[in-house]
Amino acid sequence: MRHGLRIIWVLALCVLATLGASIWLVKDVLRERFRRDITRMAFNHNLDLLEDVRRSVGATRDTLAASQRDEPDMPDDKPYIVVSIEDHRLWYKQGDQVLFTARVATGSGKELVNEGGVHWKFDTPRGRLVVLSKEMDPVWVPPDWHYMELAKKKNLGTIKLARGQSIVLQGGGKIVVSGNDVVTQYPDGRIEPFEVKEGKEIVANGNLIIPPFGTNQRKYSGTLGVERLYLGDGYGIHGTDEPMSIGTNASHGCVRLRNEDIETLFRVVPIGTVVYIY
Repeated sequence: MRHGLRIIWVLALCVLATLGASIWLVKDVLRERFRRDITRMAFNHNLDLLEDVRRSVGATRDTLAASQRDEPDMPDDKPYIVVSIEDHRLWYKQGDQVLFTARVATGSGKELVNEGGVHWKFDTPRGRLVVLSKEMDPVWVPPDWHYMELAKKKNLGTIKLARGQSIVLQGGGKIVVSGNDVVTQYPDGRIEPFEVKEGKEIVANGNLIIPPFGTNQRKYSGTLGVERLYLGDGYGIHGTDEPMSIGTNASHGCVRLRNEDIETLFRVVPIGTVVYIY
């Protein structure tokens, strides 16, 4: 009889242990999915995804307090970054001690809808992110929305150039991809690569040309300033080539600092640092 009761107790404990492990695993999966969706949202600026994330965690709004409740085990002795969108300010803290603070620029809040109905809203997302890597002299690879936004401002059409495709120019010649460069091929055999930078893109036949990913014309140097703390999916804390924008809503979702401030932050912030944006 006692032997039978012992077996029953052992089985009951095993069931409880299995149930506890399952609950922990589900919570861990949901937390990781929440983090993934927050960083994806940061890059894509997808309002529908934001609402899905809010509903999935039972939240009516994104707040710093909610993010902290999601991570109750964060050690007090580890430094972390806090960004206030409303105050346009960043703090690097350890416990209650402020190690460094600086003014920032955050998302403009502007909206863009292309002809196909794809919608972008350029907000800085709220939530808990993590510094995944650190980059010196970061290169910006503009998403398609950059070209669509610029074309709309200049009242131009857009043509997305693909490798193996050519665009015949009025007056002769054509635009093609040669190796890692977008070039003009002239009838006399001359080949001339385009020199581009932000605000000086390729325009032909009344259209703004969108270069293929991987080409040099799809890479901008200097736009992100001197250094970047990369948070995933194209989102980051970085410097700027527009210092007058600091303290305003000006970016497409990233957090901008003056170059001298990101240099200081870059030196002291290790990879893995938690970033709270509220």
